[in-house]
Amino acid sequence: MARKIETMFLPGPAGRLEALLEEPEDGNPGEAALVCHPHPQHGGTMRNKVVQSIVRGLRRSGAVVLRFNFRGVNLSEGSWARGEGELDDARAALAYLRDRYPSLPYTLAGFSFGSRVILRLGCASTGARRLIAVGFPTVYKDLTYLETCTVPRIFIQSTHDQYGPIEEFNSAVENLPEPKKIILIDAQDHFFAGALDVLEEEIARA
Repeated sequence: MARKIETMFLPGPAGRLEALLEEPEDGNPGEAALVCHPHPQHGGTMRNKVVQSIVRGLRRSGAVVLRFNFRGVNLSEGSWARGEGELDDARAALAYLRDRYPSLPYTLAGFSFGSRVILRLGCASTGARRLIAVGFPTVYKDLTYLETCTVPRIFIQSTHDQYGPIEEFNSAVENLPEPKKIILIDAQDHFFAGALDVLEEEIARA
């Protein structure tokens, strides 16, 4: 039987949010996962190739996965709100996911800008099973929200990430509290060119 894919609109703080909900490859879901996309001001959408690889990996691991477009992106209402409104969007999407699957543990995952959103969201509240930050951008220097975070975090970074160079990335995360895991993938750039399949595999077994 083909997996179920559901298109929907979620109630968001600035209007409705366009979203996709996908069931796991086989059987009933063992967890729920929310995935956030890269920067809305630079072409980021929930259909980004890296986001799709994250979604496939999570589905393969047995998760039901919700992804959505931030406010002002494609059919989502509202407009860019400097990251703060987008954090509120993610919080609203998570609330929907938790209400729909109240008995399942949940994971937050995100790529680039989305990785920062899910880390801020997950570290500010208890309950997430883990946070998966893919392509963490080191251009944002404020890491205070991570300095006392003890939610399990998995950082997955390209070895040739122009927005999160390895030296800067290592410096940013090496002194963060445990538990944390760092996975480096030999890819051509920030978007994991040439290694999207490897990224999917790492997500599936993370």
